[in-house]
Amino acid sequence: MTRIQSKSPIWPGRPYPLGATWDGGGVNFALFSANAHHVELCQYDRGGTREIDRVILPEYTDGVWHGYLPTGRPGMLYGYRVHGPYEPERGHRFNPHKLLIDPYAKALSGPLRWSDAHFGYRLNAPREDLGFDRRDNARGMPKCRVVDDAFTWGDDRPPDTPWDRTVIYEAHVRGFTQLNTRLPAALRGTIAGLGMPTVIDHLVRLGITALELLPVHAFLQDRMFLERGLSNYWGYNTMCYFAPEIGYLATGLPSEFKTMVRALHAAGIEVILDVVYNHTCEGNHLGPTLSFRGIDNASYYRLVPGNERYYIDETGCGNTLNLSHPRVNQMVLDSLRYWVTEMHVDGFRFDLAATVGREPYGFDPNGGFMDAIQQDPVLQKVKLIAEPWDVGPGGYQLGNFPSGWAEWNDRYRDCVRAFWRGDGGTLGEFAGRISGSSDLFERRGRRSWASVNFVASHDGFTLNDTVSYNDRHNLANGENNADGHDHNLSDNHGVEGPTTDPAIIAARERQKRNFLATLLLSQGTPMLLAGDEMGRTQQGNNNAYCQDNEISWIDWDGRSELDRDLLAFTRRLVRLRRDHPVFRRPRFLHGTYSSAEGVPDIAWFGADGKPARGETWGSRRVIMMLNGRAGPYMTAEGKAETDGVFLLLFNAERTPALFVLPAVPGVLGWCRVLDTAAPELRSDSRVHLPGRSLRIGERSMILLRDNRGASA
Repeated sequence: MTRIQSKSPIWPGRPYPLGATWDGGGVNFALFSANAHHVELCQYDRGGTREIDRVILPEYTDGVWHGYLPTGRPGMLYGYRVHGPYEPERGHRFNPHKLLIDPYAKALSGPLRWSDAHFGYRLNAPREDLGFDRRDNARGMPKCRVVDDAFTWGDDRPPDTPWDRTVIYEAHVRGFTQLNTRLPAALRGTIAGLGMPTVIDHLVRLGITALELLPVHAFLQDRMFLERGLSNYWGYNTMCYFAPEIGYLATGLPSEFKTMVRALHAAGIEVILDVVYNHTCEGNHLGPTLSFRGIDNASYYRLVPGNERYYIDETGCGNTLNLSHPRVNQMVLDSLRYWVTEMHVDGFRFDLAATVGREPYGFDPNGGFMDAIQQDPVLQKVKLIAEPWDVGPGGYQLGNFPSGWAEWNDRYRDCVRAFWRGDGGTLGEFAGRISGSSDLFERRGRRSWASVNFVASHDGFTLNDTVSYNDRHNLANGENNADGHDHNLSDNHGVEGPTTDPAIIAARERQKRNFLATLLLSQGTPMLLAGDEMGRTQQGNNNAYCQDNEISWIDWDGRSELDRDLLAFTRRLVRLRRDHPVFRRPRFLHGTYSSAEGVPDIAWFGADGKPARGETWGSRRVIMMLNGRAGPYMTAEGKAETDGVFLLLFNAERTPALFVLPAVPGVLGWCRVLDTAAPELRSDSRVHLPGRSLRIGERSMILLRDNRGASA
């Protein structure tokens, strides 16, 4: 290891805030490591290739090594070398030959260039011999960059969209705009591109209120992916929790993210980040030493008691962050607050959120991390969404998160797919899912918006592929089609993949409309997968985590007439939801509230128009009534809103059927608003009388409104 004679003065500095902080005169450096012997701060030239100075942080306070560099300036590149015991069997993996990333770095410079030197042990030794490795890795390491957080936000304000009015759009930074030829080539696939008018116009016209981005924290490109010509496309492999992924920055500057947020906010769109605080990119006991492992392995990770060379893996990714440790918990909370206060984001979706709720004894919704968020004056005000599971014991926790949290409802996805596929015995659960999943979420004062409903997400088939493939087609991932899952609940309608058969094409398009109409007219919070509104396909790949190419990117220019029609249909559905509070009630519906005519807020009827009974729930046909006049809907401002009375007629059979329209007190007739078998329908002034029959096409649904509100 090269020794550099220090040329810079170093003052004691302060132990807080952690990270590198520019104060206008110099830079304070503070790094937590409870078990280190001492810490060296290494400075690099502008290119990040040559070390120009090295100093020892002179002070150690409450587990934090710190020092103040009066010559430090924004733009300075740095890294750490941390000295301490190398005793893997006791959980310690210090190795000063490895340059390390500051966990609090707010920007990184340069890519990680793979070599065996990034491993703290002798890579060519027997796999369980974790002998000390003396090769220096600095040339291939990204360098941390000191930043000046100053930014002109102007009159930027969070849209603060109420949950019941929220429509989420899940997108990937690169995949969303990489093929958008309306953008300058240099901005495609970047954070800057997301803030451009043509992109924002698409979201606004669609009616989106919140853009949920797959991970934007700096992440690692795994060596094995690169050697196979693939990439860690999704980004669930975090290297630093404060720095934006440099590959997404057209300018290379974190301020680009702020500019994007400011533009989206001006259009009334919130920004939600998918965050990965359950594990890091350093993998299992045979992984590289890049940051946390070399700074204080025994503090940052959950280790196997009595055999601390191994990691507890409740994430399926090799390691688990130890949020039971107060300093690790602090790092995650500091990261969240940074993205809210400095980057102005509006919420977070927590990947494998059951892990962040774990204590040593298991998942606890009242554990330290959960309690800290609920008490935090900044974080308690933003949108919090859980992916409510992990792969550890007792890892499936849907419905068990605290008040104030929303959760991805995979049971909604599976049930809606199964119902429209025509599976028997699904109608009862289907009714519960589209009316808000009260069986899962109605406790501790939670509201129906806690259920984040979706029929497709980044993980699994797209909407188009759900109606086009029965089986996964993941050969491009290089794992012999063994990755991904088989539980697709999909239906190819007789042909696997693309077809020219007009009957199959028509059936598939109708099913897409069924899924979208069900999603956007359900109680709860709807989430659309980017591109589903215009027929995006992944060619049957249901696990495109490593496909940074046309498999994953949205094709903006190759849209067919059918794709354009689907986009128009989706826009109309979102407008219906926006304009009619009956589809987004904040309270769960149980028929408790009634209108002046004595009509409950919700009721169910069989296809014969009579109140639902036992045999109804054994069928695939049902009528759902939503009464917007029952119990006033109160906005966040305290304004009372009422709505019309609506019928949703569902026919999941493969044959058309006659539905008898129920008699509802106060309703003299019904007008058709929407029909998934007739997407061209815009309005229908014809009045359909109660007690009369209405024909519904095979596998389709119709929305009717009482004729007092026929302008819907």
